[in-house]
Amino acid sequence: MINVSKFLIVGGAGFIGSYICRELKTNYPKDEVIVFDSFVNYMDHFTNDYHSLLKIRFKDLEGIKFVRGDLRYRMQIIDVLKNEKPDIIINLAAIPDARKSNKFCEDAIDINLLGHVNLLEAIKSVGGIKRIVFTSSSFVYGNFEYAPADEKHPVEPIDVYGGSKLSGEILTKAYGRRFGIEWTIIRPSAVYGPGDSYDRVSQIFVNNALKGETIFLDNGGAGRLDFSYVSDVAKGFVLAAKSPNGANQIFNITRGEGRQIREFAEIVAKEVPKTKIQTKPQTEIRPERGALNIEKAKKLLGYNPQISIEVGIKKYIQGIKENRQIV
Repeated sequence: MINVSKFLIVGGAGFIGSYICRELKTNYPKDEVIVFDSFVNYMDHFTNDYHSLLKIRFKDLEGIKFVRGDLRYRMQIIDVLKNEKPDIIINLAAIPDARKSNKFCEDAIDINLLGHVNLLEAIKSVGGIKRIVFTSSSFVYGNFEYAPADEKHPVEPIDVYGGSKLSGEILTKAYGRRFGIEWTIIRPSAVYGPGDSYDRVSQIFVNNALKGETIFLDNGGAGRLDFSYVSDVAKGFVLAAKSPNGANQIFNITRGEGRQIREFAEIVAKEVPKTKIQTKPQTEIRPERGALNIEKAKKLLGYNPQISIEVGIKKYIQGIKENRQIV
């Protein structure tokens, strides 16, 4: 493992970023953690309390430095690189919801892709970075041709979100080859858990159940997703960032198990009695996905996700109730 003195978590105030911070401060207490975040999001601010959510995400976490800035402004990221001199950068800055990326296409390209290019340019300019970790997505695969999909599966995204992420991957590798920047690319899938605030299917189901509202299943919930509990994913990120075996590699960091969306809803309903589930026609185009192959991450990184959706949904609901956080 790399002995690192400083991590810079770009977009670190977000859902996955906060868990990566927690993983580092809990299991690698000697590492310094700096969060660079714009503290801007695409939540419905009339129904959600973003500031309370931030307090929940970073509850009982100490020793993290927060720097406010926007990746779209290159001089801001150059300043933080010069001032903080991080060793490893993990970039999670994005509109993390595929629906919103497809709705706000220009914003998605500006943040998800051009913001990352600004970061790569800043790294090239300032130097001294041991590794850049880029957060991609299983959406880069588009419709799965086979499952479990390994990292060599064809990449044919069918939407703006997946396209912006694949473009980021290509440029990360190109900058790495041309300018000698060590990189790691991570492809998560269907991440869920306490502290989520975006309209992912898991978050919608859990919150609808807790609010006494019906869970609606597009096309009966027949589609499959690789539901991945957020703390498992955070561990995978840190392993990939710190391991010498993670250099210049792409990893699926997921549960590694394809489960029907209906299964997720039914488990939620068991945990929240009287929850109603109804079927509705398909309302939007989504890639046909399923399980991802995580053997590469297991072999090279020692990645070993622990939390099934049966356990994860219990933890998710418990966490929301403890924090009285229903968004």
